[in-house]
Amino acid sequence: MVKGIFSNLKGDIFGGVTAGIVALPLALAFGVSSGLGPTAGLYGAIFISFFAALFGGTNTQISGPTAPMTAVSMVVIAGIIATNDGDISKALPVILTIFLLSGLMQIGLGLLGLGKYIRYIPYPVVSGFMTAIGVIILLTQIQPSLGYYPKEDMDFVSQFKPQAEEVILENILKEEAEEGILVLEDFKETIERSDEVTEEAILKESQTLAAKAASGALGSIKAIPRAVKHINWIELLLALGTIFIIYGFKRITKAIPSTLVALLVMSGIAIGFGIQYRPIDEIPSGLPIPNLEIFTSFNLASLTPYIFTALTLALLGAIDSLLTSVVADNMTKTKHKPNKELVGQGIGNSIAAIFGGIPGAGATIRTVVNITSGGKTKLSGMIAGVLLFIILLGLGPIASKIPAAVLAGILITVGIGVMDYKGLKAIPSLPKDVKIGPIKFSMEVVIMLTVLVLSTFWNLVYAVGIGLVIASLMFMKKIGDLTAERSDVKPLKEEAWDDEGDFPVNLKEEVFIKHLKGPLFFGSTSDFQQLYAQIPETAEVVILRLGRMQYMDQSGLYAMEDMLQDLRKKDVDVLFVDLLKQPRYMMERIDIIPDFVPNEHIFDTFKDCLKWIKLNVKDRD
Repeated sequence: MVKGIFSNLKGDIFGGVTAGIVALPLALAFGVSSGLGPTAGLYGAIFISFFAALFGGTNTQISGPTAPMTAVSMVVIAGIIATNDGDISKALPVILTIFLLSGLMQIGLGLLGLGKYIRYIPYPVVSGFMTAIGVIILLTQIQPSLGYYPKEDMDFVSQFKPQAEEVILENILKEEAEEGILVLEDFKETIERSDEVTEEAILKESQTLAAKAASGALGSIKAIPRAVKHINWIELLLALGTIFIIYGFKRITKAIPSTLVALLVMSGIAIGFGIQYRPIDEIPSGLPIPNLEIFTSFNLASLTPYIFTALTLALLGAIDSLLTSVVADNMTKTKHKPNKELVGQGIGNSIAAIFGGIPGAGATIRTVVNITSGGKTKLSGMIAGVLLFIILLGLGPIASKIPAAVLAGILITVGIGVMDYKGLKAIPSLPKDVKIGPIKFSMEVVIMLTVLVLSTFWNLVYAVGIGLVIASLMFMKKIGDLTAERSDVKPLKEEAWDDEGDFPVNLKEEVFIKHLKGPLFFGSTSDFQQLYAQIPETAEVVILRLGRMQYMDQSGLYAMEDMLQDLRKKDVDVLFVDLLKQPRYMMERIDIIPDFVPNEHIFDTFKDCLKWIKLNVKDRD
């Protein structure tokens, strides 16, 4: 195990360091957004990143606070603080206990083996999710790359002053209601308190509302005209310089991750030449201390109303993490261990809660940064956590000088790289299998675009859920239709079929025969991928008997393509026997036929195939 962890030391150091640097401003921002402050975000990033990597089941995963987890946490924190008279210190033990409970629940989910069901996410859903991540990154990085910050645009902020006054007044009324002094017949106390509302408070609330209005994918689009109008050319040049180095340095060498080179070079230029730029937010410092009040003041009665909330956080973190694991698998061509990953995430969240950190999950953006920077093993995620810990202890003043525009440039290249271009290019060629009136369209494309749009402009996790429901319903319909057509099909054992009795005994080492029975779809691709491992090294020819493979979806199509590509590299010929109409149509649409399996290698019967074998395959012994 030790040897495996240190097998890619240089790449893991670069990947972990780069991912850690990218995680830093995000951790601080999520901490502030949660309501517990930037330190809580940083603590969450440190402990979740390290322990989820150490105990998890995805080698390249970088974990920490994420937007979905922070959004749910923010509601939980606000509600508990409200029930504790607005006193954060009083509410903190209960808040952290809920976070600890959600981490323990995640461990339970992993131990119960529930993580394995994530493999049933079909390719169009993963494709839409990955592309949405790329679009979100690009849209949200437009403002920092142009040097535009809505909170500093006073013309824009002033538009929210009336709304800010309403929010402040509403908060005063809520406070009075909680204190029992709100009387409808007498608003004297309300009037006195409203007199204490200063222009400074209104401005601060207006800035918060302005930043919220310009956040997210939709808010970023709406803010583009103002961002272009207020371009900071220094910030734009720093971002463009970063992008140029990332793509340009790859042409020189890939031995050193270009993202790290760009980070160091552009930060060095900005600092060395005394350029007036915007640095990232100031880094808090100090050793994290366990919050023992979680245990000393534990009260089951006060925790009971929040058990479902803890379960919601646990499930959201599980889905968030395992989706990122699927993305990592897609980029690295590896396979994660879902149940082990849930245990690792649960351990990370539990420890983070004890030290006062907010909960998190596998972070897609940071994981992609890690992979593209060279990270391959668990060490990369642990290094990211250690780096953040070092920054917390002593390098805060130095790291605080990193230009925000440089990080924006890095994230823009990540956004471009993470999109699933393979799935997007396949859109015109996928068969139009659904018809509504005169219009025909591909259901695979509809699912992918639905997940893409909903993920980008609404909610990542909910979008995936909707995509899964649509994909499952369509699959059941297709399989139901095909099963009705072939209702006489009987299950067969994995053994030689009757017409294979005359196969030459002397060619059994040179020719490998495999029977595919049942549809090749997103739920069976994992088993299909194991087929490649069964093929002996001595095989020169692989015969796939496909007469009982009635249906193939996009996930199965690409699984077949990957296997054929690997066999082509080994100069192994593949023969198809009794290929049915729908799978053949799918493979012809993306040129598996004839690029990998020419028409002369497709036979209607095994007898015809056997004639070809006898003419073209020789016994090497």
